[in-house]
Amino acid sequence: MSRMSRAWRAAAPRPLPAPWRSPRPFGSASGPTAKKSVPYQKTLREEGPGGGEPSRPPPASAQVVVVGGGSLGCQTTYHLAKMGVSGVVLLERDRLTSGTTWHTAGLLWQLRPSDVEVELLAHTRDVVSRDLPAETGLHTGWVENGGLFIASNKQRLDEYKRLMSLGKVYGVESHVLSPSQTKDLYPLMNIDDLYGTLYVPKDGTMDPAGTCSTLARAATARGATIIENCPVTGIQVRTDDFGVKRVHAVETAHGTIQTPCVVNCAGVWARALGRLAGVRVPLVAMHHAYVVTERIEGIQNMPNVRDHDASVYLRLQGDALSVGGYESNPIFWEEVSEKFAFGLFDLDWDVFMQHIEGAVNRVPVLEKTGIKSTVCGPESFTADHKPLMGEAPEVRGFFLGCGFNSAGMMLGGGCGRELAHWIIRGRPEKDMYGYDIRQRFHHSLTDNNRWIRERSHESYAKNYSVVFPHDEPLAGRNVRKDPLHEELLRQGCVFQERHGWERPGWFSPGAAAPVLDYDYYGAYGRERHRDYTYNRLLGDEYTFDFPPHHNIIKNECLTCRNALALFDMSYFGKFYLVGPEATKAADWLFSADVSKAPGSTVYTCMLNRQGGVESDLTVSRISPGAPGSPLAPSFEGDGYYLAIGGAVAQHNWSHITTVLQDMKFQCKLLDCSEELGMMSIQGPLSRAVLQEVLDTDLSNEAFPFSTHKITTAAGCKVRAMRLSFVGEMGWELHVPRADCVKVYRAVMQAGARHGIANAGYRAIDSLSIEKGYRHWHADLRPDDTPLEAGLAFTCKLKSSIPFLGREAVEAQKAKGIFRRLVCFTTEEKVPMFGLEAVWRDGKVVGHIRRADFGFAIDKTIAYGYIRDPAGGPVSLDFVKSGSYELERMGVTFPARAHTKSPFDPDNKRVKGFY
Repeated sequence: MSRMSRAWRAAAPRPLPAPWRSPRPFGSASGPTAKKSVPYQKTLREEGPGGGEPSRPPPASAQVVVVGGGSLGCQTTYHLAKMGVSGVVLLERDRLTSGTTWHTAGLLWQLRPSDVEVELLAHTRDVVSRDLPAETGLHTGWVENGGLFIASNKQRLDEYKRLMSLGKVYGVESHVLSPSQTKDLYPLMNIDDLYGTLYVPKDGTMDPAGTCSTLARAATARGATIIENCPVTGIQVRTDDFGVKRVHAVETAHGTIQTPCVVNCAGVWARALGRLAGVRVPLVAMHHAYVVTERIEGIQNMPNVRDHDASVYLRLQGDALSVGGYESNPIFWEEVSEKFAFGLFDLDWDVFMQHIEGAVNRVPVLEKTGIKSTVCGPESFTADHKPLMGEAPEVRGFFLGCGFNSAGMMLGGGCGRELAHWIIRGRPEKDMYGYDIRQRFHHSLTDNNRWIRERSHESYAKNYSVVFPHDEPLAGRNVRKDPLHEELLRQGCVFQERHGWERPGWFSPGAAAPVLDYDYYGAYGRERHRDYTYNRLLGDEYTFDFPPHHNIIKNECLTCRNALALFDMSYFGKFYLVGPEATKAADWLFSADVSKAPGSTVYTCMLNRQGGVESDLTVSRISPGAPGSPLAPSFEGDGYYLAIGGAVAQHNWSHITTVLQDMKFQCKLLDCSEELGMMSIQGPLSRAVLQEVLDTDLSNEAFPFSTHKITTAAGCKVRAMRLSFVGEMGWELHVPRADCVKVYRAVMQAGARHGIANAGYRAIDSLSIEKGYRHWHADLRPDDTPLEAGLAFTCKLKSSIPFLGREAVEAQKAKGIFRRLVCFTTEEKVPMFGLEAVWRDGKVVGHIRRADFGFAIDKTIAYGYIRDPAGGPVSLDFVKSGSYELERMGVTFPARAHTKSPFDPDNKRVKGFY
């Protein structure tokens, strides 16, 4: 029998005692080792057909084919059948759960730092604890023993308090406990180093075999077909008359199934399945492990524990514990075997040992407790630790439901339902942007193995780290640099990473802070960077208070408000929509009327069929230019220039491409994001400075707001646009890449005597929220409508022009708005970052989506959607009549609701009136 005490002592840098010696070939010493075995009474390993024959012959055709019989495959099949889809077939190459699901720990925690994930987890919990037992009469194995989050310091407890406040919005019960209260709840716990805990009574655990077999029973009862021992050998893809690749059929070892839709739920094997269809699936396979203890007296009915600071979890397993975590040096499974089923790896104790000290410290009885078995199996991990879901950009009809980062059981119900909505209705019901394969990664990254490996490692290693508002990755950096990168780096720019781009975050008055090659945090024998300025600056901001660089951001903001600032926004997406039916496409795509004369620029939204906002952007009507020019391309028909926030450019590209394919418009979408830079010069002195640089009249009469023209700057042709995203008079300069440095230096030289300064996106975030401008995917998402978000002016409802989502917007307008985006300010200068609960007259009515500090008005500003608890419409009178408080980390602060922007509500400054 192995013992934790020996393992703990073995953490010292010397040979391991024999009982804890790695089963892998690290030496010739012998001794007993714990066996490899999952801790569940029942698995599906011995059930089902034998001899390699399928459990039933595959049909000739199917409406949907789900590949992979793990948690996601079973949940997706169940929800498709429940939503009335006939002809759903699930194919499993071995038996249900045989890949990664069978060995999972099966934990379910209800609180996460994301409103959408809280909703997804709630649905999974409902499915396994309520829906499936009611439908089948079977017990899924759900155990509601609660969850306990351990905090060893103030920052960690602050993070948990944020979760508690968000949980109140969704009815998730949770309690912050003192160390002594924690000891009362969990007598075996050491509380000497505790700062506090968060207790969630209705968290619990799931049984993988019980859950998946019950899902299969419920799905087949609704007409779904589940076929085991039926490996997929090929995916037939055909190109239609418009050049679009679409799924045609699935080939198996036992026959071909014609189908327009395949769902890749193959887990670790999803990458190989994607290759069969020509689809990139950016995930990696790693070993992920836990150990199961012998019986522990007094552990029965204790809650599951997550001690993030020790990077360890303790999962109740009857009268024992499963102990696991996330280490800094996980083992990559380099050669994924197609034959691996119900398999486990030998546990590498050298890797796992780092969890032992934390586990023994938290529950000291473990030091004298035996180890019954080890569980080390494969899991799939992704670059941002989020699942890969949605329709693949390469092939229509090929959906992903994989890469769940060891959370496939807990997220399975919610994500299975959203995948079913996606397949049936063309989009999910909830905002799944953070999971959507089309949105998160630029196409240059999805087959960049170094980038995927680095980012997946960092996401794994930091999985239990505190999620701070201003953290940035160290892995996979410097992949996409704009033309001003080196120029700004020398001037102290501290860069952020978005979509592979390095974009300016803020400007440090100290030395340059370059981002260095990834050092894997010293793992795998690599030497950690020393005196790493960029990493030190990030670490300084690991706080939920105002960060130490708060005053630097303040100076950037107030320089823009009082003089002028230059923002490098070159990472923006810059697309051209051109062709004979470009105007027809633009009318349908954009909610505002953009078919105006060349030289006009219009702020608009793009909607989905449910009226949700898929994007906000500017669209400029252009005239044909010279062949090969990124600034003014040649084209036949009509042309539009689209400027889109770089972090969501891929999402916009995918949305527009899908609409063009579905509607069969005769036009093209061209991407010139890399060929053009973009500088935004904003502030009351911007006209005076730019008049010295640009070869055109910048007066209000000659160059009014929301117009653009080709002109010359420092001898270079540029497209100047009079726009603002910060609420000041200003111009954007769209410049060919080769000319960017020259134009930048000319602007900075002309602005020097006027006090010009560089400013970054941290300043943009503050300035834009102060003015009341929306940020897509913060206070504006696909599940928000323009009417709810205060953007009704972007919809051409007074015209007769049809546009995507118009019917839904008109129906909502007639019915009434039942939730509304509201601006709040607090008198007390308290930092807020989003997820704070909104109280109105003593009742929770919503939560904050986005918050920042407004330096011109000297107040905290927060935006959130609110509802009427009575279920009525949310009118402006309803907004004005309430008494509001914002709850931050369990503490409420009086707040004032605004129906207009608290800064320059009459919009005078952007028009040049100061």
